[in-house]
Amino acid sequence: MSDPFVVVLGIAQDGGRPQTGCRKSCCVGRSQLSPACLGIVDPVAGRRWIIDATPDITRQLALLDSAAGAETGSSVLDGVLLTHAHMGHYTGLVHLGREALAAPRIPVIARAPMLDFLAANSPWRDLIDHGHIDPVEIRDRIDLSPSVSITAIGVPHRDELSDTVGFVVAGPTRRLLWLPDIDSWAAWDRDLLEVIESVDLAFVDGTFFDDDELERDMSLIPHPRVVETVGLVIGNAPHLADRVRFIHLNHTNPALDPASPERGVVVTAGMAVADEGERHSL
Repeated sequence: MSDPFVVVLGIAQDGGRPQTGCRKSCCVGRSQLSPACLGIVDPVAGRRWIIDATPDITRQLALLDSAAGAETGSSVLDGVLLTHAHMGHYTGLVHLGREALAAPRIPVIARAPMLDFLAANSPWRDLIDHGHIDPVEIRDRIDLSPSVSITAIGVPHRDELSDTVGFVVAGPTRRLLWLPDIDSWAAWDRDLLEVIESVDLAFVDGTFFDDDELERDMSLIPHPRVVETVGLVIGNAPHLADRVRFIHLNHTNPALDPASPERGVVVTAGMAVADEGERHSL
């Protein structure tokens, strides 16, 4: 591709699949899935970025090389955009430090509360002090290259350590939403359907398919259920269904299995579960 494009580098919840210590059928014998991560590539500018630095960043940067061509650009990575401070979204930054990549001032783009958290706590503060990452605040919109821009959109989501955002990625002709985490659509100060209408593709929080998926109090882990999102879109704006792709699926989510009835619900609605490695032109 000569036009800017995105590539999905992970679709799982923070712990990936298999998840640590899980001995159940949802993980045992299943293929590896990395936490939710999106690669952004501008071949003309010779630059590449990722949204969120996950615990699987090493594998995901190799996937990015495969998709973009290892020879494209002068560096392994030209920037990291962070959505929030939960473990699956920023802890991979440690691989940019002196014990691994020893990166030279890679821009880390986030809202002020996320940057404040990094600056106040080691080992993240050490990455700044040693010159491996360069904090860059995004208040609203920022240009990554002459052809690609990013807009941060605040969302409600258990903000114990920082605030939380989704990102709209815009290229010359197409726009997409990357929103891996949100507490609920009702708590958002935006209308989900209007947001989907404003983009060409919407990658949205699909952590849990329905209630009673975990053997613990799921009210302490609020996320919109996939069945809720399907019903909201199909019941009110079915023409938008083919724009919706679910990401950030927990290892217990039965929709991860392409042969499951739950995946059938998603597909019958005209929606999809995103695939690692899928590309979309911008």
